[in-house]
Amino acid sequence: MGYPSAYDFKFVVRWKQILLFGARSEMNTPFGEPEAKPKEIILEKVENGHYVSVEYTGKLGNGEVFDSSEGRMPLEVHIGAGEMIKGFEAQLLGMAINEKKVFTIAPEDAYGEKKPNLTQHVPRASVPPSLDPQLGMVIGLMTPQGDRIPAKIVNMDNEQITLDLNHPLAGESLTFEIEVVGISDAPTQECSDCSSCGCSGSCGEE
Repeated sequence: MGYPSAYDFKFVVRWKQILLFGARSEMNTPFGEPEAKPKEIILEKVENGHYVSVEYTGKLGNGEVFDSSEGRMPLEVHIGAGEMIKGFEAQLLGMAINEKKVFTIAPEDAYGEKKPNLTQHVPRASVPPSLDPQLGMVIGLMTPQGDRIPAKIVNMDNEQITLDLNHPLAGESLTFEIEVVGISDAPTQECSDCSSCGCSGSCGEE
């Protein structure tokens, strides 16, 4: 076989140009080398509706760690579902797989400021015998609607116990160190693993 004619050469060039733009072909080039299929690189980022798996550590203003995913499954967040404090969820938007971030959430975007009027006095006799109340203890209270809310014992005597119904992290600025380890269109866990008070609105119910 001789060198291609001028007509053949133009055909080969045009054919190769088509392959470079992604057309699939099972044929070899006239020179006997198979054309490699172009690879498409997709950098997926967190968007509304995604299920995002996050490794995280939460710290108070004094550096004390109040919650962490260390030793547990990553926290799975359904973006836009309203399951998390808004400041945490907002920071996830636009992040990519394996991306890390450190940020601080002000009280108004976390659990709000403390409200002095959110206290309740409970007769000491109404406390279950199995509960040994201690000053500073956080206990769970059941609302008439069946929801459980955390309450902190801030004062007690022989007659009554005073409970603070503010969230335990109300009034606190919260600093998080996070890493996105998974992005999915569907849940990958049976339930989100946020068992402490770091990011979920249901914290303190255990």
